[in-house]
Amino acid sequence: MECTCSSSRHFRTLPISFLTLFSVLALLLGACGSTTTSTPTPTAKPSGPVQVMYAGSLESIMEKQLGPAFNQSTGYTFAGEAKGSSALATEIKGHLRRPDIFISAAPGVNKQLMGAANGNYVSWYLNFARSQMVIGYNANSHFASDFQAAASGSKPWYQVLEESGMRLGRTDPILDPKGQATIYLMELAQTYYQQPSLRQTILGADENASQVFPEEDLVARLGAGQLDAGFFYINEAKAAHIPYITLPDQVNLGNPSMATAYAAATWTNPKTQAVSKGAPIVFTVTIPSTVQNQAGAQAFVKFLLSSQGQNLLLGNGLLATPFVASGDASKVPQPLQQYIQKS
Repeated sequence: MECTCSSSRHFRTLPISFLTLFSVLALLLGACGSTTTSTPTPTAKPSGPVQVMYAGSLESIMEKQLGPAFNQSTGYTFAGEAKGSSALATEIKGHLRRPDIFISAAPGVNKQLMGAANGNYVSWYLNFARSQMVIGYNANSHFASDFQAAASGSKPWYQVLEESGMRLGRTDPILDPKGQATIYLMELAQTYYQQPSLRQTILGADENASQVFPEEDLVARLGAGQLDAGFFYINEAKAAHIPYITLPDQVNLGNPSMATAYAAATWTNPKTQAVSKGAPIVFTVTIPSTVQNQAGAQAFVKFLLSSQGQNLLLGNGLLATPFVASGDASKVPQPLQQYIQKS
């Protein structure tokens, strides 16, 4: 009987031990399963092209330095196209291009894309750098010694440009703000140097075919010896290692505090009869309504305004400027609001 009872108790307790062990294993397996399913999925690295249409005077810095640095820093791919700012605006307006980013060498060009009458392509833009005009020359030019004398201040630069046989290059004022800036420069120089006919003597007609070339070709033509001299932004001359003659602030359009004085110079567009006034040279950036990669576009603007982007720009001859928003500042994407200088 004792054996029977002991055996009976043994067989009654054995299943309980197995159940306990099974429960513990089940809990452990459940915990393992829970840990596996809660592991976060790695976030995909940003990728894809960012279409950037920019002023041709920035071609060297954009293609050789800022674009590659943007790629490496963000994972996006810089895809740039350089032309005169007004020409780029015309292509956007004509539905020929759908950029993610539009960079102009003059704030006023953005207005060609603002408002219902202009397609509402641009609602805001930010200043991000500025520049000034210089006269670049070919070191192997027949006039090289005269240019060197002008650079040292021992001979007036405008007298060198007046010499017979001078091959001078500039850009089209209809297509490029720098072409307009050249005209403003010469008009301001007339007053500053008290030389009333200087603009006409050196430039001839505003659309002088012997002097006007596409912005993206001007540096190459000077380097190839096809031109003796040309009108450039200082950052272009530095980037291309072109020797240049600096001009006083009263003439070079590089001093923001002289905006009122610069506005005394004017140019009339022969196609529209619109009158434009001289102004400090300021580069602007915006994300137009044609944007297809909004995240990439915002990343590009952030990089442009970051310390890394600004150091690249300033290291290549551009000048610092406050990040001022124009147009409808409330339309600036929230991630970019932090960069805007409040008035």
